[in-house]
Amino acid sequence: MRRAPRGTRATVRAATAALLACALLTSCAGGGEGEGEGTVTLDYYSLAWQKESVAANKKLVARWNRTHEKVKVRYVQGAWDTVHDQLLTSFEGGEAPDVIHDDASDLTDFAYGGYLADLRDYLPKKSRAAIPQAGWDAVTMNGGRVYGVPFLQEPKVLVADKKLLERSGVRIPTARHPWTWQEFEQAAKKLTRDEDGNGKPERYGTVWPMKEPVKQSVNLSLSTGGRLFTRERTGDGTKNTVRFAERDAAVSELIHRQVNKDRTAPRSGLGMGGSDTLPGFFAGRYAMVPLNFSFRQQVQQQAPDGFEWTVLPLPRGQREGENAQGVVPQTLSVAQESEHKKAAADFVAYMTTPEHQAALAKGDWLLPTAKEALTDPEINRREDGWRTGARIARTLRPSPTLGVRGYAEWADKVATPAFQRYYRADTGLEALRDALVDDGNLILDRYQR
Repeated sequence: MRRAPRGTRATVRAATAALLACALLTSCAGGGEGEGEGTVTLDYYSLAWQKESVAANKKLVARWNRTHEKVKVRYVQGAWDTVHDQLLTSFEGGEAPDVIHDDASDLTDFAYGGYLADLRDYLPKKSRAAIPQAGWDAVTMNGGRVYGVPFLQEPKVLVADKKLLERSGVRIPTARHPWTWQEFEQAAKKLTRDEDGNGKPERYGTVWPMKEPVKQSVNLSLSTGGRLFTRERTGDGTKNTVRFAERDAAVSELIHRQVNKDRTAPRSGLGMGGSDTLPGFFAGRYAMVPLNFSFRQQVQQQAPDGFEWTVLPLPRGQREGENAQGVVPQTLSVAQESEHKKAAADFVAYMTTPEHQAALAKGDWLLPTAKEALTDPEINRREDGWRTGARIARTLRPSPTLGVRGYAEWADKVATPAFQRYYRADTGLEALRDALVDDGNLILDRYQR
């Protein structure tokens, strides 16, 4: 998911909260007309933050308002950093926006809390058919109810120094023939340079920015046939449990090995976010960086003159069916308390047509979910790695974290510190497994009683 940089988010947080409260209070005070009784005004709470993305959203809203006499849409600006708290406050206060931009990881609590509308009876068949089932699986929970439309998605890719890669003599992976994780390890060794042999390389083959380690570790487990969360249907509904078997742990073990044994990735990277790695990448300190797809924009804007870079698909496991990774799509939902659910769902369907998805994806440097949108010529151009992204879209699956009640508490209280200790080699694999599984299932059980 694409979020604003930390400094940018902090400066707009208070202003955004005030703006949301003001806008929604205004709409509540001025609303009250039923559908078909006059003009309906819907509030669209958008988390677009980049200039291009905001412009694309506002352009689509303006086009809707020009072509719909009875239903008008008011654009309300939100912010990723405060979205959960703002929405919870608006839900509890009866002032929720009609149409809500969020991501699928935030839907679970709101869906089970009764705050979001089930869209199955409102969305046209054309909208359902445009998006592959994997996308719908990300927003379907609580007995098969559909709580949003997934419209943007962001895989993880390898951004590599093109010249170093070509000089190394390693096979260059493609979307059709990606590296296996074993090949990636070998490539990282070839790309690492420790001239004086002191165990502190002048250049590392890769770097793992693991400031937020949980979603990365869980989502990458799909590439080796893992999952971490299992689901069992019981008489009381779906029960989630945590496991950490061999396939679930394979990528985590690889990261641990590269940092602590092979020295092909620096320990300092474990405390970094994606943006923090770019100065070292441009300086030749890291040959490859696993980054979210949207970071290509920062690379394109910040790369020094003459620096050549390329985008590679993420490695995969060696077994059949292991060319996959988990993603958390961005979504548009309708508030349960909205008095105009059908009109709101119509607007959601309008915003998420393939043509409009493509426009929004390009503004945010992300991928659309609709099959037709993924064929857009600009999304398939070679420049800046767009074509690689479009071609790996078929390998994207819903993150195993989606729909898991209690996941946020598990991630914050158990998984984050446990993964951090393991990647730093402060604890071993068994200690990591005990924390994730034993402590984790105690937390999940509380949410599933």
